Amino acid sequence: MGSIGYDATVENFRRVRVVIIGAGFSGIYAGIRCSEWLRNVDLTIYEKNDGIGGTWWENRYPGCACDIPAHSYVYSFEPNPAWSSFYASSSEIQGYLQRVHDKYSVGRFVKLQHKVVGCKWEPELCKWHVEVENLETNDRFVDVADVVINCRGGLNNYRWPEIEGLRSFHGKLVHSAAWDTAFDYSHKRVGVIGNGSSAIQIVPELQKLPETQLTCFMRSKTWIAEPFGASALQKLGINHNEFNEEDRQKFMSDETKFHTFRKIIESELNGYHPFSLKDSGLSEGAHAAFAALMTSRLAKKPELAELLIPKFAPGCRRLTPGPGYLEALTEPNVAVSFGEIEAVVPEGVVMKDGTKFELDVLVCATGFHTNLGPPFPIIGLGEKTLEQRYEKYPEAYMSVATDGFPNFFHLLGPNAGVGSGSLTTIIGRAGDYIVKCIRKIQKEDIAAMHISPRSVKDWLEYVHTYFQKTVFLDDCKSWYRKGDRVVQIWPGSTLHAIETLRSPRWEDYEYIYRKDSPTGRNRLAWLGNGWSEQQLNNGDMAYYVDPAYVDFPAAPRPEETKKWTVASWSH
Repeated sequence: MGSIGYDATVENFRRVRVVIIGAGFSGIYAGIRCSEWLRNVDLTIYEKNDGIGGTWWENRYPGCACDIPAHSYVYSFEPNPAWSSFYASSSEIQGYLQRVHDKYSVGRFVKLQHKVVGCKWEPELCKWHVEVENLETNDRFVDVADVVINCRGGLNNYRWPEIEGLRSFHGKLVHSAAWDTAFDYSHKRVGVIGNGSSAIQIVPELQKLPETQLTCFMRSKTWIAEPFGASALQKLGINHNEFNEEDRQKFMSDETKFHTFRKIIESELNGYHPFSLKDSGLSEGAHAAFAALMTSRLAKKPELAELLIPKFAPGCRRLTPGPGYLEALTEPNVAVSFGEIEAVVPEGVVMKDGTKFELDVLVCATGFHTNLGPPFPIIGLGEKTLEQRYEKYPEAYMSVATDGFPNFFHLLGPNAGVGSGSLTTIIGRAGDYIVKCIRKIQKEDIAAMHISPRSVKDWLEYVHTYFQKTVFLDDCKSWYRKGDRVVQIWPGSTLHAIETLRSPRWEDYEYIYRKDSPTGRNRLAWLGNGWSEQQLNNGDMAYYVDPAYVDFPAAPRPEETKKWTVASWSH
């Protein structure tokens, strides 16, 4: 069959090479959607660990769990009625991710123990050169890709505290994100540095160990909230957090009941959004309620309430439910040292006031480097690195694209987090957005797709303006922020993010078309030769009348509908 004008058909998508960095929640999602929604894609997911799951593979400290309801912390297409607890443990979440990974055959794309150590954009080729280290063989090689998706996440590169003499400690030194599961922490004098989400989960577990004396080192106040989504359980008539076999069977056997259960939880989580508005009645009400809650839980040691209850608004720092944490602080085998640590010495910890604590174990629950840039060079246009681009503030248009880095997309980039709702929802919507971008690159034979600096500027102005009216800029120290800018949280609700990311604004991007292809001469060359793939490959020649294809409008009310008959149609 001869062609008319151009040889390509409408459905011919040029072959592209896509590299995904990381096989955690985001990387698995991207692997599923790229392989499902795109054709003619050569896909590889590089994962530095020897298993999938990202932060849920790495974090194995006692008490490690998701702090939002597990039934919300799932992929939209893969609900899980079999969670054993309302707040799932890290091992159970990793198991869920492993099952999803296996079910959708993501493993055919994953290369474990392969660490990306550098990325460089080659402008003449319009390709990314991705340098990878095989951690088993210590060999390095370069993978040439059309598109790179950064799925490393923000909780990946853990941070040791900058305390003089830290490495001089003669006892057991451990970071919460690199927990030694083989070590026996019982019958020890254990110090825990920090009172963030990791410490809040670790302390109650260590406190229960036999003959353990615990000292908690803190230097900042923090809010402890009611467990997120707890009121959803009350609405559902459930008075326990652990789910037995009978509970799980009910969810699995009654899809309608399980769907209602999930809807209530999601609605509850999204309903927290108004609490983030500064000086609102809801924010002030939360302040009073959480203060009363913390005071009641610290009743055995009331002096701790003055040390721990903040003046800043709830939500300025990440809210943590912390079941059992405050109660653990009041137990006889737990001491609280509030203030600055002067130094770590071989025997233990010395405070600025001179107080010395002798320890056998020192736990650093001090979080992660949250600058949102990978710990390896990513070199974009003009030889500028992403680290240089992020030097003042981490910035990415709608959390997915940074100017100066063509064909490079972020999943969980700057401003991708949520102040309320489930982060997995953002992962899904941002992932879908990125897949649409790759499809455009393929179909329209685009060599380089680049977010315009003007679009990034407009986005950042919107972000900065939005947060002025929220609690996130209150007087607290938070990893949500860098200086006076909120760089981790989406500027709006989760529902707002879903709607914003639904359809890309193609006019916000700049494009370079491949010179050696028809699009180099005519940007509409992708229209091809006027034939459909269905025609050329003996496909369905009338697919557009199938009910699955047709978007049926809602019918009018019955009283407004004329009853059509064969006779009336004939006239």
